[in-house]
Amino acid sequence: MRHKPPLPTQTLASARSLRTTATDAERKLWYHLRARRLGRFKFRRQHPIPPYVADFYCDELKLAIELDGSQHNEESDLPRTLALQRQGLFVLRFWDNQVLQEIEAVLGAILDFAQDRTLSPTPLPEGEGLQEL
Repeated sequence: MRHKPPLPTQTLASARSLRTTATDAERKLWYHLRARRLGRFKFRRQHPIPPYVADFYCDELKLAIELDGSQHNEESDLPRTLALQRQGLFVLRFWDNQVLQEIEAVLGAILDFAQDRTLSPTPLPEGEGLQEL
C-alpha cells in the first residue's frame, strides 16, 4: 500500500473552494467526464497536485486537463505546465470557448490522448510466446 503524505492545507482549501465556483466551461466538461462517462476513465475535478490544483485529473492516464479563460496566456501557464510534467504528468489545455462551442472536438482530443496511452503492446513475433500443442 502506497502512503501519500497529507496535502498542504492551503492547497486542499483552494481545491474545495474551486469546486464550488466552477465556470460554465468547467461545469460542461465535468458533465461529460464524471461518472466514467468518457471512455470509462475516472476523472476528478479540482484535484490538488501541490502546489497547484488541476481543473481535471485522471490518475490512470496521469493526465491533467486545464481549461484556460481570458486571464490565461502561454507565458504565465508555462511554469505550471512544466511543474506538472516534472511530476510525470501529461497536460492537455483547452480554451473555455473550445469547451463551450466545440465540446465534441474537446472530448475527441481527450479520447485520442487516452487511446494513445492505453494501446496494447505490440504482439510478439511469430514463434515467440505461448506455443499451441
